[in-house]
Amino acid sequence: MSVNETAQTQATGFSPVAASLKNASVRFGSFTAIENLSLDIEEGAFYTILGPSGCGKSTMLRLVSDLIPAASGDVRIFGKTTEEARIAREFAFVFQDSTLLPWRTALANVELPLEMGRKRGVKIPLSDKSPMELLELVGLKGRENALPHELSGGMRQRVAIARALVCKPKLLLMDEPFGALDEMTRDHLNLQLLQIWKETGVTILFVTHSIPEAVFLGQKVLMLQAHPGRLKEIVDIDLPHPRQIKLRDTAPFTRYTAHLRELLETC
Repeated sequence: MSVNETAQTQATGFSPVAASLKNASVRFGSFTAIENLSLDIEEGAFYTILGPSGCGKSTMLRLVSDLIPAASGDVRIFGKTTEEARIAREFAFVFQDSTLLPWRTALANVELPLEMGRKRGVKIPLSDKSPMELLELVGLKGRENALPHELSGGMRQRVAIARALVCKPKLLLMDEPFGALDEMTRDHLNLQLLQIWKETGVTILFVTHSIPEAVFLGQKVLMLQAHPGRLKEIVDIDLPHPRQIKLRDTAPFTRYTAHLRELLETC
């Protein structure tokens, strides 16, 4: 956030908006996946998204990322249409599968978006950090020449995150990126992701099925309700930063998880 934006926030009490959805609906034939979803995502914030299976969590990310169209309503990313924002590389997407090219090293996978931009003659924003520095940021210094099959699942996801950051997105969309990992690896990557968020200032929308993960990572939790998918509640998570794993053993953390579990049971 710039100095002027920070001053504006302090003066008005409102943060700049990264993404805005106004009465947005998504339909697949006769099935309504999302209905009349309206919310503003504050720039620089970390949002986690919870909800029962089929409530539209992944669909919401795909709507924001221009992968699927809105049947009605309006979606804006930093004031642009989703198509304009995609072309301008305003956002990046990290999927549950790392989707790395198996014949390219970790470093070459991170460099791929830059190479594609050069080949197409497209001017794209560049991260303040080099691809090598981004690998160091995600904890992979020394593994830059490793091929994907030589890396663990958690390491491959870190490469995917570094690749997403190489074009300096202002919005990072993450669809259960740690869902297939063991608990210890997941905890470690949660800590790393918070550090990346702090260092880059990127806005994050993070889908998860884990209530503790949603509370640990998020400043705000979006609880979606199913049939059709719609916003049930936004829960502010007032827990201190920097966050450590031992935070999960505290009474405030337990109260948040209990409240979210009650909400989830009524969705």
